[in-house]
Amino acid sequence: MNPHERLRLPSVEADLSSLETLLAESVIVGDAYLDSVTTHLIYAGGKRLRPLLAVASATSGERPATEEDLLGGVALELMHLASLYHDDVMDEAEVRRNVDSVNARYGNLIAIVAGDFLMARSAAIAADLGTDVAGLLARTLAWLTRGQVSEVRTAFSVGRSESDYYEAIEGKTASLMASSCRVGALTAGLDSIQTEGLTEFGRCFGMVYQLRDDILDVIAIDNQLGKPAGQDLAEGIYNLPTLYALRDPHVGDELRVILGEVLDDEDRERARKLVVATEGVTQTVAAAQGFLDQAHSALSVVPNAGLRDGFNSLIESLLEDLPSY
Repeated sequence: MNPHERLRLPSVEADLSSLETLLAESVIVGDAYLDSVTTHLIYAGGKRLRPLLAVASATSGERPATEEDLLGGVALELMHLASLYHDDVMDEAEVRRNVDSVNARYGNLIAIVAGDFLMARSAAIAADLGTDVAGLLARTLAWLTRGQVSEVRTAFSVGRSESDYYEAIEGKTASLMASSCRVGALTAGLDSIQTEGLTEFGRCFGMVYQLRDDILDVIAIDNQLGKPAGQDLAEGIYNLPTLYALRDPHVGDELRVILGEVLDDEDRERARKLVVATEGVTQTVAAAQGFLDQAHSALSVVPNAGLRDGFNSLIESLLEDLPSY
């Protein structure tokens, strides 16, 4: 997915190019070793979805982004990057964005400390933007932590509920997307109705984004996501298609016997095929469609037609490019 092709707001694309320099500069302190660690994933690239949501929400593509608009996007991207540093340590990941993960290159301790540094820089930038933004990012960090704890607490549990699942993805993924849109609304000084509408759109965007990722985890061709298909199954993270499959009267019992522990490649593929054999993926697509509808409704209060159309197209693209299975 190329987000700029769907958003169709050229000025936002230009603003994001300016943000790249600001993003790197925000973590460079003049210590060659620390700078190499903190900029490692920044220079590896990425879609910059969170800054895109922030800047687009602030400007609607009608004016150049102010420094405050850009810094709001930087603060959210730094929080996101910090979470990736920490996630990779927990997952013992070796690759991120087609380069060595920070923990693989520098070790777990450095990755954790560097993630903390990125989080601190995010908080400092937010503080400079005012109490509303600072408070928002503090609450977002709490949501991130809550989502991570929920995921860890239910790892390898075949009794994981849909409520557990949604709590985890709303915290780990949707909260940052929602806050990105809200930060843009705050730096632009939008009224409360637009601010709430954009925030709700961001939340729904994050939910669809994660549901899509979880669908791909069980139906994608190996390495399409940079990891083997069914990797969440192997690692005990039972996503929504799997939870639906566990309730299937035909394969649920067989799947339950396989799960509950770390899987080797053979059992991972066996479990993945069982999930695909059920209506779990179809039901998950339906759940994502529900959040898509909510997102469209949330944008109805946004007066700028270009931003409405761009955001609607952006979230629709998440479901349009799902491969056949």
